[in-house]
Amino acid sequence: MSAGINLREGLSLKKILVPSIDAQQRFFALVLGVLAASLGGLFLARAEVKLDELPGLLMLIPGAIALRGNIFGAMGSRLGTAVHTGTFRLNLRRDGVVGQNLLATAILTLFLSVVLAVMGRGAASLFGISSTMSLADFIVISTLGGVLASAAVLLITLILVAGSVRYKWDLDNVTSPLVTAFGDLVTVPALLLAANLINNSSSVGFLAVLIVATVLIGTFLMWRLGENDLHRIVRQSTPVLFIAILIDIAAGVIVEKRIGDLLTSKSVLIMLPAFLATAGALGGILSSRLSTQFHLGLDDATPIPSRTSVRDIRSLVAVAMPVFISAAGAAHVLGVITSQNSPGFWQLVLVALLGGVLAVTMVTVIAYYSTMAAFRFGLDPDTYGIPMVTSSLDLVGAFTLVIAMVVVGVI
Repeated sequence: MSAGINLREGLSLKKILVPSIDAQQRFFALVLGVLAASLGGLFLARAEVKLDELPGLLMLIPGAIALRGNIFGAMGSRLGTAVHTGTFRLNLRRDGVVGQNLLATAILTLFLSVVLAVMGRGAASLFGISSTMSLADFIVISTLGGVLASAAVLLITLILVAGSVRYKWDLDNVTSPLVTAFGDLVTVPALLLAANLINNSSSVGFLAVLIVATVLIGTFLMWRLGENDLHRIVRQSTPVLFIAILIDIAAGVIVEKRIGDLLTSKSVLIMLPAFLATAGALGGILSSRLSTQFHLGLDDATPIPSRTSVRDIRSLVAVAMPVFISAAGAAHVLGVITSQNSPGFWQLVLVALLGGVLAVTMVTVIAYYSTMAAFRFGLDPDTYGIPMVTSSLDLVGAFTLVIAMVVVGVI
């Protein structure tokens, strides 16, 4: 009798503690992500001259940031699922889980950075962004900046994976927010560094041709080195990442068209990467958790969310609003410290909360149904869910942030 009581007490305690630990991991990862992304926003706010010199650069930034988060967030989610299912081995062998994922991310980074550049240049012409950069400029900035940023994000991803094995972190809770946020932090300065290279080079056209040739040869060689896992990841990832790039370019056009308003309220520009990263990270967390549950058979991928899915959605919403407020606070503090113009703390908070409510509503819908649909159609939710979620939420986040700015009276 006593043993039965102790067992029931132990199960009850586990039910209480596990959600608490999950919530703590999510909140810590999201707030740390907000701080990292806000620093990336500060780089953006202080690059006014460069943004004026190179029309179209701001439009490229959401897509470049999202590409890092999509590629490495999906990689982290795949490795997280491998940890949960017991197939993960922490080694860099070419034929291992980590090795195949590394080669796949390298191929996707190189090839899709060039695709992003071409599509970005086309969108700039289509939407009438005046005096935009040349195609060669786009290729150099997107590819070189993307490679520099990807090296840093790759290191962060591997550290998180190693930490999850060593310290029993749940990768579904920490990978998406931290990879997305550190992607924001390193991608902005990496793109600005590549943009400086354009100003200092008299042969940008030749450099762009050299980059494209290197990408094609490197992609071919890595594909030949890969095995079934790599081929599957690349084949499944490329179409969805292509669609994600289209969505992110649309988000970039929205931001580029508002560049004048953003430069007159630079604290909002500082908050922009953190706001977009938070929306995408929330969706990424939900997508990762649903993917793991679907893989393990702990939840049914049904059109009507189960109690388990609803519980995950509720817990995510509970941490969302404090994190959006943190984004506003971090942007205000950084703006004050660096003497950037600001609409004021409370207006920033109102913008973040109003935009956040709209974004979170879309987070739950997009994250659940994109992950559910991928699983039901026999596709890998880790590969399909996160890119569609984060990119869709970049567009939604940019749109809702502009709406919030108009409603609050910032613009």
